[in-house]
Amino acid sequence: MHGFANPARFLRIARWLTPLLLVSGLLIAIASLVELVWRHPLASIAARAAAVPGAVFTAICLVTGSIWGRPTWGTWWVWDGRLTSMLVLLLLYFAYIALAGAAQKDMAAGTGGSRVTAIFGLLGAVNVPIINRSVVWWNSLHQPPSITMGQSAIDPAFLWPLLAATLSFSLLFGGVVLARMRALLADIQSEARLRRKAVRADEGADILSVSSDRL
Repeated sequence: MHGFANPARFLRIARWLTPLLLVSGLLIAIASLVELVWRHPLASIAARAAAVPGAVFTAICLVTGSIWGRPTWGTWWVWDGRLTSMLVLLLLYFAYIALAGAAQKDMAAGTGGSRVTAIFGLLGAVNVPIINRSVVWWNSLHQPPSITMGQSAIDPAFLWPLLAATLSFSLLFGGVVLARMRALLADIQSEARLRRKAVRADEGADILSVSSDRL
């Protein structure tokens, strides 16, 4: 495993792994695009499933960053570009979760509303490249990027743990999203069965009412 701490070897791995992780990080945006263009019902479920763990991971990032910033910068919070853009991302997650919940109620009532949520998910993804470039555009307290395409300023001893942690968090996020998708699908199927039973009960009541009228 120590061989992967070699900078050149790490950069070869990171070159193809970075786009893959970036794409997985945009799950909400990709799912929203699929829902808008192809109207795939599973895309809406995938986006809703990714919203809550995305918000949790963002909140953990902000909290742990503040804990690190207190002894390093002497304060819990500053309006640095990276911190501010991450806070905006957390607020966008909260807004998407609330909008998705309202849209789900509208769909249950037969009035639609999922397209508005999908459009919001696409618009919110604009903040992702802003977060990525924030340390370049607003170079205040945060240091410049430590890893860029083709080079790294991190000591080789930290490169392999960083790659392993990034991959682990991505896999954990993917597992949570899949588990939430299964739970959401189970809820939808359960609601559909309950609605079918309610319709059958109403139909049975109507038949009994007609029979009693004839008698």
